[in-house]
Amino acid sequence: MKAVGMVVEYNPFHNGHLYHLQQTKKETNAECLIAVMSSHFVQRGEPALVSKWARTKMALAGGVDLVVELPYPFAVQTADMFAHGAISILDALHCQEICFGSEHGNIDHFLEAVHLLKQYEQEHNQRLKQLLESGMSYAKAYATALGQLQNEQSTLDLSKPNNILSFHYVKAIVEQQSNMTPKTIQRIVAHYHDSHLPNEETIASATSIRHHLQTDGLQSISSYVPPTTKEELQRYYTVYGTFHYWEHYFPLLKYRLLTINLEELHQIAEVEEGLEHRLKKAIQQAKSFREFLTCVKTKRYTWTRLQRVCTHILTNTTKKEMNFIRAYKKATYIRLLGMNENGQRYLRKMKKKLKLPLITKVATLQNDPIYKLEQKAAQAYVSILPEPLLTEALQMEYATPPLRKLT
Repeated sequence: MKAVGMVVEYNPFHNGHLYHLQQTKKETNAECLIAVMSSHFVQRGEPALVSKWARTKMALAGGVDLVVELPYPFAVQTADMFAHGAISILDALHCQEICFGSEHGNIDHFLEAVHLLKQYEQEHNQRLKQLLESGMSYAKAYATALGQLQNEQSTLDLSKPNNILSFHYVKAIVEQQSNMTPKTIQRIVAHYHDSHLPNEETIASATSIRHHLQTDGLQSISSYVPPTTKEELQRYYTVYGTFHYWEHYFPLLKYRLLTINLEELHQIAEVEEGLEHRLKKAIQQAKSFREFLTCVKTKRYTWTRLQRVCTHILTNTTKKEMNFIRAYKKATYIRLLGMNENGQRYLRKMKKKLKLPLITKVATLQNDPIYKLEQKAAQAYVSILPEPLLTEALQMEYATPPLRKLT
């Protein structure tokens, strides 16, 4: 069976994701579609709108055959580490190809850019250092330095969020010496950070869908998500009475920042260059999460990076814990979240050939450093829920077997 991998967040699963999934199947002739999906918090440092279990149901309903977890220390990370974690899992599952969406849409240009970086890595690092010293954010400095290496004829814009992720997927494949073949599909209509729903289209960004769900309710997004997504969102809200947004976690974040001392705060992952002082000062006055980040944000510290910092504070994730994982850059296990009958057939066929242990019960992971961070993230994620829902949601993390979709 030909397996093709995808790296996803499905926050939530929308029509653009459905298009990507269908095009992936069409262009790769995939016999098994495998999605590695961020768990409770996503790459931009935000809580996922609904739990990983609800999003797994959306994925299976949309046509994914196997859903596996991208653990917290890779999911809430820079593009480089995010890509390395995802690629290591898909490679361990013996995916022959990986297919990702990009603004650019030409895989050859991504391959050229990766090989160019390898050829001129020292020069790139020097330019990167200069740009960082000028006060530029790391993500922008990295893309700018890389862009300066490209010739004038190149049309690959690495300032675009999905282009830079795509670049890092290809880079991770090369660095891990994976046999996976990368392919890309050009994104259509919606831009990643769009906050407004388009009037005459059925594809909108996940950002705009989340925004309008929060302000205008479930009915406002009906045209932009499959019916099964809408049903799952409604089901989740009926049970838990909420979707998950940063503002809900702000009282917990404020408590953490008010009670933690500067030395301890400095030990939190991504808190660097005296940022702890800025965080402690801003939290004294801020009445909302948005107000807090607006006070802390600078040219160097982007909104996304600060959200990741806040997530690490919330989960008490330290530099020491992250550095251990960053040094290895690969996952240590594959956690199965869900499958349909086709996915089950693939696993049955490949189980003895997998490069990492396949986990269906987390009791076997209690001493794994990656799972320990995932466990803390799961506990933080459900902490906004009232009892008895909080305890029930905690139990789901430990007791829920992989979801099965019968066809």
